[in-house]
Formats: sequence, structure tokens, C-alpha cells
Amino acid sequence: MSLSIEGKTAIVTGAANGVGLAIARHFVEQGANVMFADRDEARLAAEVGDAQTEDGARLHYFAGDLRERLTIANLLSATIDAYDRVDILVNASRQILITDPLDPEDNSVMTLLEQNLLTALRLSQAVAKRMIHQAAEADDDEGIIGTIVNIGSIAGRRTQPELLAYSISAAALDQATRSLAVSLAPERIRVNGVALGSIMSTNLRTRLADADEELRDAIVRATPLARIAAPSELAETVQYLASDASGFMIGQVLTVDGGRTLIDPVVEPAH
Repeated sequence: MSLSIEGKTAIVTGAANGVGLAIARHFVEQGANVMFADRDEARLAAEVGDAQTEDGARLHYFAGDLRERLTIANLLSATIDAYDRVDILVNASRQILITDPLDPEDNSVMTLLEQNLLTALRLSQAVAKRMIHQAAEADDDEGIIGTIVNIGSIAGRRTQPELLAYSISAAALDQATRSLAVSLAPERIRVNGVALGSIMSTNLRTRLADADEELRDAIVRATPLARIAAPSELAETVQYLASDASGFMIGQVLTVDGGRTLIDPVVEPAH
């Protein structure tokens, strides 16, 4: 089986910065056509704007709030207009909020379920329908017709009171990955996920900039590989899940955390 995604068309959400941007850039480097999707139009334009104006451009961007159902439909339409099809979806858009577990007015759980779970679920449903339609149009009745990869967090398996909402949304996304995998397998669509440990995401970079060296040192001490990973290190794992190399794998959530969950010092933040 091949790791190649050359010639495939992918939608990557959260692609204006951090993890999503690293995945989207890597996919372009590997020969895929990529729709960079995010709410931050200014950042998308800065990262992708000039490249998408070139003849035969293999990257375009779409800006919009994917919590809105109409925006999801518009994203899919924009991708079809640009590339005629979609073969891969990477749900990499994530939000992290600190939660007060004793405050009944704290709405962070609902906010993050909407952002981290429901957005990925709705987009997966829309893209899956398109993949099925493409296969029917091409009279393709053999092999896998599409792949979906959900980017979550090891916070979904750990208990940290200040990350209550984020942990709940991450755990829910893991379960959605497993449930969608079983539901879409008969349609020849594979669904898998990745649970991240401490990757230098935009959120973590911001937190480290606002803190002293103690926070960075604590995260490093909590990780057997003794470092924080670069976003680019995740991209090849996602490529593996999106490619034929993982052709018999569904419903799996791969852990990419430098060994963090093997020793489980739950007092340290997980991102």
C-alpha cells in the first residue's frame, strides 16, 4: 500500500495557523490539491492568497464560520468548483477554553461541543455524501472512495478540571470518530483520528508566551521524549491515515504525544 496522496483533493479545516496549516502545507508538498479552510480570512490570505492565483494552483482557501450549516455547504461548493471533487477531509479546527467547573453560568462546554464536535460531524456528513455521489457518478463500485481524519487531544482521556469543556469535547470527538467509522464503512469511506499531546499549536504558543519558563519546563518533564513537538511532525501521521497505507484501518484514534499518556502526570496541561 502507498503513502501517496498525489492528485487527491483534500479539505483541511483550522488551516490558517498551527496544526491545521502544517497539515495543509504538507499535503500540498505531497502533490494533493488542498482547500485551506478557516474563519481567519486575513491569515488565510497571507498564507495562501498569492499561491492560489497561479495557473493550475493546487491550493485555495475558504474563509467562513463552519459552525453555520450554510457555510459548510459553501465550503463544499467552493472545493468542487476549484477541483471538481473531494477525496480527503481533515477536521483540524480546534478551540480550547478554560472552564470553571463550579460555575453554572459557564457555557464553555456547549461552546466547545459546537466548535470541536458538531462542526466536524456536520462537515464529515456533508463531505461523505459528496464522496458517495462522486463514486456513483463514476460507476466506481470497488475500493475506498474517501477518507476522513479527525484531530483531537489526549485531554479526552485525562481528567483536568480547568480543561473540563475541552476534555469533554475531545472525548466526544473520539467517539464520533469510532461511530462514523462503523457507519460509513459500508459506503467505503474510512474514518480515523489523532489524539495530540503537547504540539506547538497556536494556543500553546500563546500560553507559553504569556507564562514563564516554568510552564514549558513542566510540559517537557511530563513528556518522556522531553520536548514539545512541532506541528509539522503531525502531518505525516495524518498523511498515513489519509492514504492507502492505512487501507484496512477504521475507527482508530492514534496517539501522538511523545509518550505523555504512558506516564500520565495529569497535573500538567495537555494540548
